[in-house]
Amino acid sequence: MHAITQNVVTEWSFVSSRTYPDPFNDVELDVVFAGENGKQMRVPAFWAGDSVWRVRFSSAESGAFGYRTVCSDQGNPDLHGIEGSFQVTPYTGSNPIYRHGPIRAAADRRHFEHADGTPFFWLADTQWMGLCKRLSWPEDFQTLTNDRARKGFSVVQIVAGPYPDMTQFDERGANEAGYAWTDDLSRVNPAYYDMADRRIAYMVDRGLVPCVVGCWGYYLEEMGVDRIKKHWRNLIARYGAYPVVWCAAGEAAMPFYSYSGDRREYDSRIRSQWTDVVRYIRELDPFRRAIGIHPTCGPTPASKCGHSQVDEAGLLDFDMLQTGHGGHHDLPSALATLQYALDHEPRMPVINSESCYEGILEMNREEIQRLLFWTSVLSGAAGHTYGANGIWQVNRVEKPYGPSPHGSSWGDRPWQEAMALAGSTCLGLGKRLLERYEWWRFEPHQDWIDCCQIGIYNADHAPFFVPRAAGIPGKVRVIYTSPLLGRVERVKSIEPDARYRAFYFNPSNAAEIEVGAVVPNESGEWRPPAPPIFRDWVLVLES
Repeated sequence: MHAITQNVVTEWSFVSSRTYPDPFNDVELDVVFAGENGKQMRVPAFWAGDSVWRVRFSSAESGAFGYRTVCSDQGNPDLHGIEGSFQVTPYTGSNPIYRHGPIRAAADRRHFEHADGTPFFWLADTQWMGLCKRLSWPEDFQTLTNDRARKGFSVVQIVAGPYPDMTQFDERGANEAGYAWTDDLSRVNPAYYDMADRRIAYMVDRGLVPCVVGCWGYYLEEMGVDRIKKHWRNLIARYGAYPVVWCAAGEAAMPFYSYSGDRREYDSRIRSQWTDVVRYIRELDPFRRAIGIHPTCGPTPASKCGHSQVDEAGLLDFDMLQTGHGGHHDLPSALATLQYALDHEPRMPVINSESCYEGILEMNREEIQRLLFWTSVLSGAAGHTYGANGIWQVNRVEKPYGPSPHGSSWGDRPWQEAMALAGSTCLGLGKRLLERYEWWRFEPHQDWIDCCQIGIYNADHAPFFVPRAAGIPGKVRVIYTSPLLGRVERVKSIEPDARYRAFYFNPSNAAEIEVGAVVPNESGEWRPPAPPIFRDWVLVLES
C-alpha cells in the first residue's frame, strides 16, 4: 500500500481523455478521502491545465485511508469513480508545523495552537507581493524566507491573487508565468500557480505558516462574487492541504483609489458580499483552516478591525487589525483598537496585522517596531505582524516598485536592505524571550505597576503612554518600559509567598543585566533600580 507522511502534502493527478471547451468552468472534480474511523473529507481538486486535474491531501491522523473521485461529469471514467488506498505514517522530523500540525484558534479564543494543542506564537512578516517575479525564484525568495525563519518569524502574510496598490494586469504583478487570471477573467492561469506552489512549499518546509490572502478587496467589484468564489476554490484546492491560514482579502472594504460613489452604500454592499465569500470558504474547505480578513484603516477602532469587514463576525476564527503608519502617534489608536477587538464578541485571537512598516514615510524605525510589538503582546494580542517598507511591494535595486495608483511612491529602499532593517531582529528576539515562559497564559496586569509619565501628551492620550505589564501571578512578570512611556516607579501586589529574581532584557540585542532578588516591602511593593542606559527595556521578574 502506498504510504504518505502525517501532515505532509501528497498530490494525485487525473488525466481526462475527454476534452472540454472550457475545462476550468465546465468541470469540477472532488476527491472524497476516508480514514479508518469513518470520517470523510471531500477535497476539491484544481484544474492544472490542458486535461489534467490534481488533488492535494494531508492528514493530522495516521492509519489506513481510501479515496474516491467525484466529478461533475459523471460519464467521464477518467475523472469519476476512481478509487485508491494509502497509509499515513507518523512524521518523525523536526519541522514544528509538520510535527505538531496546522494552527487554529485555541480553546480560550485568545491565542493560536497547533492541531496537537502545542501553543503557537504568531510573529508574521508582510510580503504582500512575494509571489511576483520581482522577488525571483529561487534566489531572492529563498534568501528572504531563510532570513525570516532564522530570526524566529512563524507566519508570512502573502497575496495569492490580484495584488494591492495596482490594477489587475499591471506588469509589476506578474510572476515568471504571467498573471493569476487570464486577461478576460475567464479562468485562472495554472502556470502562475505552479510557480507560486514552489514558494508556498518552500515556506512551509522552512517552518513558516503561509497566511494566504485571496486578493485585495477592491477586486471584488471588478471580478464579482461568483468569480471570486471560483478563485477561492482554486486556492483551497491548491493550498488547503498545507498548514496555512486564510485571509479572505486585504483591506476588504476598500474601494479602488479612483472610486467616487456613495461610500456608505459601497461599504454595506461590499461587506455583505465578503460575508458571502467567507461563508463559502468555510463551507468548502475540508481542512478547516483558520480564517481571518484584513481590514481598512478607518477613523474608529471598529473600522480598523477585520470583523467589521463582514456582517457575521462568527464566520471568522481570528481578528486582524490595521492601525496606521504614523509612528508613536498611532500608539493610542493601536491600543484602543486592540482593546476594542479583545472585548468584542464572539471572542477570538487578535493580531495587529498591519502597523507602522519599518522605514515607511521615512520613519517608524526599530524603536517603533519594539514599541508596538511589546505594548500589543503585553496587552493581550496573540502575537504581532511586522512589515518592512521595500519588502511588501518588493523594490529592486535596478527597478523600484514606483508609484501607487494615487500617484506617489511609498519609497525606493531595495528589499535586500529592508530585509536587514533592525526591527525584524528585535521582534524575533522578543518572541524568543516570551517563549521561555508559558506566554499563552499571560494576562495584562497594569495593576502591577505604578509609573511616572513624561507628561507631553494630552489627557486623552495619557492612558496609552504608560509602561505595559503582563504575566502569570506567582510565576513571571514581564514589563516593557521606555522613555516615551515613562518610568516604572514601583512593582506592586507581589505575592507574599513568591520569590522572584529580576533582570533587564535589552530588546535590541537580547543582552541581560542581572538585578537579583526581588525584596518587596511589607505592602508587597518593590522599587526596581534604574537601568544603566536611558532607552527602552524589558524588565522581567521570574519565579
